Amino acid sequence: AEVRVVLQLSDQARESVVLDVANNLIKNYGGPDAIDIEIVTFGQGVRLLFAGSQHETRIASLVDNGIRFYVCENTLDTMERNYGSRPKLSEHAIPVRAGVARIIEKVGEGYILVRP
Repeated sequence: AEVRVVLQLSDQARESVVLDVANNLIKNYGGPDAIDIEIVTFGQGVRLLFAGSQHETRIASLVDNGIRFYVCENTLDTMERNYGSRPKLSEHAIPVRAGVARIIEKVGEGYILVRP
């Protein structure tokens, strides 16, 4: 892919916006051969990737278009401590130890960071 983008989602209120941006980028560039997109969630943004999310159909469609969804295990650990159980995740969620560290790594590899 000639364009590589990492979308940050740390605010649950921005879920739809992040999904819209990802979808618009795929349309604009003509598909996953032209653009590589990762969505990295941490903080309240991880709720996007909970099992049964209202956005599950959209997430599955974006995955079919090559988009990868990462979830921060540090955030999930905190939720488990605070609420007594670990949230069940979407089958499309790819766990990473630290969401912010993932973003830093991708930016270091030349990805463009977008925070919708």
